[in-house]
Formats: sequence, C-alpha cells, structure tokens
Amino acid sequence: MIFSPELEPSILIKRYKRFLADVIHPTLGEITVHCPNTGSMKNCWQAGWKVWLQKSDNPKRKYAYTWVLAQNEQGEMIGINTLFANRLVYEGLENNKIAEIADICKINKEVKYGEENSRIDLLVNHFDHSKTYIEVKSVTLKETLSDATSAGQGFFPDAVTTRGQKHIRELTACVEKGDRAVLFFMVQHTGIERVSIASQIDPDYALLLKTAMDKGVQVLVYRAKISEREIVLDQSLPFLL
Repeated sequence: MIFSPELEPSILIKRYKRFLADVIHPTLGEITVHCPNTGSMKNCWQAGWKVWLQKSDNPKRKYAYTWVLAQNEQGEMIGINTLFANRLVYEGLENNKIAEIADICKINKEVKYGEENSRIDLLVNHFDHSKTYIEVKSVTLKETLSDATSAGQGFFPDAVTTRGQKHIRELTACVEKGDRAVLFFMVQHTGIERVSIASQIDPDYALLLKTAMDKGVQVLVYRAKISEREIVLDQSLPFLL
C-alpha cells in the first residue's frame, strides 16, 4: 500500500478526545488533525515524537489532515490507522503472500455471520468449496513486563475489549459448524518480534482465546513493513499464548 498523496512529517504535541491530535507542521505551524484510532493507543504516542500526516482532498472535512504513522525514540515505526490492518491482510491474500491460507477462489469483506449480529472482516471461499472466516486485529502495543524474557514483545488487546470477546465466540461457533476460523493479528509496529495475549489487561479475552484454540480456532501473526512511503505485509511472527 503506497501512500497517496504522500505523507507529510510533523511533530506530535498531544492526542486527545480519541479522535484528535495536535501537531506542529513544518509550514502550517500548530494544527489539529484527525486520529483514526479509537483505542487506547498505549505506548504508541508521546509528545515530541515525529509523526506523518496525510492530507485529504475532501474540502468539506473539518480537519484536512489524518495522522497515519508515528516513530518512537528507538526509531521504530507504528501504524496509527487500525483500518490498514484489514487492507494489509486482504492484499496479502490477493497476492498469495499468506502461506497458511491458500487455494483461494474468492474473498468477501464485511460479511454478516454468527449469532451475535457480527460481520466477519474477511470470508475466503476456496476452490474445494470450503470457507475460512478471518477476524483481523491490529497490534501496536509493545511493552516489557516483569516476566518478559526479551525485548520486542507485542500484546493484544491494549484495553478490555468486549467486542473482541464476542468475535472469539463467533469464530469458535464457525469451527463447531465445520468451517475454518482464523484470528489474524496484523502487527503495525516494526519493533514487535512476537505477540502474546495481554492477560494482564483483559484476562477474559485470554481465557476465551485459549478455549477457542483448543476447539480449533487458528491464530496467525504477520508484521507490516512500514516507511513514510508505504506500508506492506512483510513476514510472519511467533504467537505465544
């Protein structure tokens, strides 16, 4: 995914009200921009970090710029837009870059399914007439805990997620009906080397996922390669339950 129009650098002042951030643009000075991430964004921003913005060509927008990337003190790049995760996985499937999901006939987005009024991010139809239900989650939380054995540890979720718990239940039901179900963690943080469930944040989510995996729900983890020019699906990473 090549960024078009090209991204513009700025310096972050603060993020607030979930949808907004103030930055210092090199030519426009201090401006308010849209933040396309409603989550906690834990460890994903700090005053003084370099960030990249994209200008919209829609003259009716209240905020002309959208915050797209951040760079931390270690030089690691972080994707701010959670919607990019779905696009990255879709492009990866289209280009046969996800080895674990092959024999693809058709890919549908946002298909209604389940008993809890859900929409699956991606529904893959295979040539053998089987189906794979894929729920995509964007991973950006990197932190070192007292029991972490090495650097580069990523976690999901970064806040309690009842919606995420619902998705696990729906995926489990898909497996019980004979279909394949995949929980796909799309890492938008170049410093993350492996992913675990943040049981310290949402123990119910961790318990639900362990039960789901025991019943056959699969977990895949891939990381994106990120620069101010583009963001693309790059490589698989280990998942440690």
